[in-house]
Amino acid sequence: MTRQLEDTADTSPIEAGRLAGIDRRSAIDAVRLRIGMAISLGLLKPGDRLPDQEEVALGLSVSPITARRALASLAEHGVVVRRRGRGGGTFVADEPPRSVLAELSASPAESRAVNRMVDRRLLFECAVTHYAAVNATAEQLDELERLTHDMAESADWSDYHKADEQFHQLVGTASGLGTAVQEYHETLAQLYAYFIPYPIQLLHKSNYDHIALVAALRGRDVQEAVEVSRKHVDILHRTMFMGLTNGGATSE
Repeated sequence: MTRQLEDTADTSPIEAGRLAGIDRRSAIDAVRLRIGMAISLGLLKPGDRLPDQEEVALGLSVSPITARRALASLAEHGVVVRRRGRGGGTFVADEPPRSVLAELSASPAESRAVNRMVDRRLLFECAVTHYAAVNATAEQLDELERLTHDMAESADWSDYHKADEQFHQLVGTASGLGTAVQEYHETLAQLYAYFIPYPIQLLHKSNYDHIALVAALRGRDVQEAVEVSRKHVDILHRTMFMGLTNGGATSE
């Protein structure tokens, strides 16, 4: 995940008008929305501890100052509480104000725009996976396998997302498609800006796809590799926030 949401700009790149239907909002508000929606959907539950602000920044692809300001704003509005001392940190409030959570939601137009982004990634993912099955080196395959182990051992969504980003970027690089890979990486970055925190057990389940993909790449099985990637991305239509808010599945 590249840090495409920065506090130094009025809006993040994906909110700057490049994508029709995407609501314009500040980087801080975008982070507030993502955490607030995770709470509204029950993915983050009352009493759950959030990673520290540095980990939140890395997990949500923002700068540390943006993460700090977003968490401070959520605390001011009673959505999260901060506790000091041993065992302290930032926790989901026992009773987050419903009126505040209601404001932290994506519009229907935004949901449609993100669905279109998923479709674009689907096309890219199938292409880079096809060529990664042909061109990936032994060293790249070993690194992909290592990253699946990192994801399996991740204790929270922030750690998982960092390894997940590296995994998919490396699949793109392993394709050997040259400058075209940059378009794929940019699409990944745009979508990462809309991922919301998920329970780690659901992310661990998603990692099974990564493991299956590495096995297919090692076997130079183009058809199997592409099918694994197709299913892995297609499910985002039902599991990113736009699917969840419409009663979709709750696995990534």
